[in-house]
Amino acid sequence: MSQPSSSHPGAARIDRWLFAVRLFKSRALAAQAVAGGRVHVNGERVRAAHEVRPGDQVTFVRATVEFECRVALIPLRRGPAAEVACAYEESAASVARAAQFRVRMKLAAALTPRPAERPGKHDRALLRRMRGRG
Repeated sequence: MSQPSSSHPGAARIDRWLFAVRLFKSRALAAQAVAGGRVHVNGERVRAAHEVRPGDQVTFVRATVEFECRVALIPLRRGPAAEVACAYEESAASVARAAQFRVRMKLAAALTPRPAERPGKHDRALLRRMRGRG
């Protein structure tokens, strides 16, 4: 059996690709997003075993902002960010949505009242309880 001539495979599972190009921190999180129906390939909801190929359109919601990109290549492994940065091309509309989201978040942070001093041990515990974290 002959090996492929290129150094990149022709297809990969969607959960592995999302993890390999560093769009999700773990493969389990990528598989969970796919299983939850939040990831779409070429406009269709897919399962984790669905294979993506160069040229496919991938869309999912990240931090309440819709992220869409085109698959450029399939990396062999999860490498450094600089190495896998060319594995996808984010659409101009997606970049604009992310920029708008950052502006809204900065404005919201600027308008949020801040205490004069840092919270102490008991104040932090109270804040955690209020936020439902323990």
